[in-house]
Amino acid sequence: MPASPPPSASTSASSAPLHLAVALDGAGRHPAAWREPGARPGELFTARYWADAVAEAEAGLLDFVTFEDALTLQSSSADRPDGRTDQVRGRLDAVLTAARVAPLTRHIGLVPTVTATHTEPFHISKAIATLDHVSRGRAGLRVRVSQLSLEARHFGRRAVPLPDAESYEEAADHIEVIRRLWDSWDDDAEIRDVGTGRFVDRDKLHYIDFEGRHFSVRGPSITPRPPQGQPVVSAAGAAGALGDVSAAYGLIARSTDVGYIAVRDADGARAAVAEIRRVRESAGLAAQPLHLFADLTVFLDEDAPAADARRSRLDALAETAYSSDTAIFTGTYAQLADLLQDWRTAGLSGFRLRPGVLAHDLPAITRGLVPELQRRGVFRHAYEADTLRGLLGLERPVGRYAAHPVA
Repeated sequence: MPASPPPSASTSASSAPLHLAVALDGAGRHPAAWREPGARPGELFTARYWADAVAEAEAGLLDFVTFEDALTLQSSSADRPDGRTDQVRGRLDAVLTAARVAPLTRHIGLVPTVTATHTEPFHISKAIATLDHVSRGRAGLRVRVSQLSLEARHFGRRAVPLPDAESYEEAADHIEVIRRLWDSWDDDAEIRDVGTGRFVDRDKLHYIDFEGRHFSVRGPSITPRPPQGQPVVSAAGAAGALGDVSAAYGLIARSTDVGYIAVRDADGARAAVAEIRRVRESAGLAAQPLHLFADLTVFLDEDAPAADARRSRLDALAETAYSSDTAIFTGTYAQLADLLQDWRTAGLSGFRLRPGVLAHDLPAITRGLVPELQRRGVFRHAYEADTLRGLLGLERPVGRYAAHPVA
C-alpha cells in the first residue's frame, strides 16, 4: 500500500505513521562504546561491520540509516583535535560505505553525510545519483556545513571559515546545483537502440547554467537521472552546534526534504518546528512536504535500572559523564515509546535515534522499541514502498528541464 504523505503546515503529524531512522557512527555515540562487549572494535573499518548494522536496521523496518562523516578526526573538543587515543578515531567514507552496503539490502534508505563546505556539488551529485542507481531508488543525502579551521586547512582553499550565514547560503547553493544536475537528464534520455546505433538522445540532456555567488556550473551531469528523480536531501539544525541555529533552520526550511533538529524536550521541538515552518511559509514553500525528525541519543534496556547502570559504567570507563547536543534518553522500550508519542504532537513526523552503544542499542531499537510501537499501532509491520521517497510519502518529481531541450 502507498505510504502516507508527510506532514505539511496543514497536516497533523500525530495522525500520520511514525517514521524512524538511526544514525550510524562508529561503535556508538558514547565515547566508551567501543569497549563494550560485542562492539567489534577490530572490525570498525570493514564492510561487514557496516553491512551487519544496516541489516539489523532493515530487519527493524526502519525508514533509513544515516552514515556520519566529517573531514577531520573525531574530537571531544568542538573546535580542535583533542589528541586522545582512548576513543574511536577515524571513519570510512560515508558515500562509499553506503554504496558497498546497498546491494546487500532491499528496502531501507541509505543516507550518507557529505560536507558541502569543502566539496564540489558536481562530484556529490553524481556520487549520490550513482548510489540511487546501485540501491534502486533508496539513496538520500545529509548535507553538513563545516566551520572548523582545521578542516579548511586540509584543503588549503580558505584561510578562515565562512561566517554562519554565508556558510549556510553556500550550502543552499550547493544543494540547488545538485538538484538541477539530477534533473539535467530526462528520464527517457537513454535510448540504447543497438539497431540505429543511438544510445542517448542529446536533446534530452540539459545545461543547468547555474550562476551564483559560490558556484558557476553549466552541466549537464554525466550520470543519468536517478531512479527517484530526486534522492532525498536532508540537513541538521542543532542549537549551539555551529553558532547560529537560525541559519541551519533556514537551510532546512528552504532546501531539504528532511530536517533533523536537536532539542531537549517537547516544548523545544514545538518551538523549532514552528520556526522552520514559518521560514518555509515565508519562502512560499508551505505546500511542499517537509519531514522534521528530532535527534535523540538512546540507552535502552528491558528495565530502567539496567539502562542507568550501563550508562554509568560507560561514563566510568570514559572518566566523564556523557553529554550530547541532543536529549539523552535512558530507560525502557515502553518509556521511550511514551516519549516519542508525546514529542510527535509537537509537529514531528519522526525521530533519528542515535544508539549510545551500537552493539546493544541498535538491536534494542529494532527488537524492543519497534515491537512496542507496533503494538500501539503507530509503526509499520512491513515496508510499504520500494524507494526512500516512497517510504516517506514523497512523490517522484518531474524533471524541471524535460520540456526545454537544448541543441
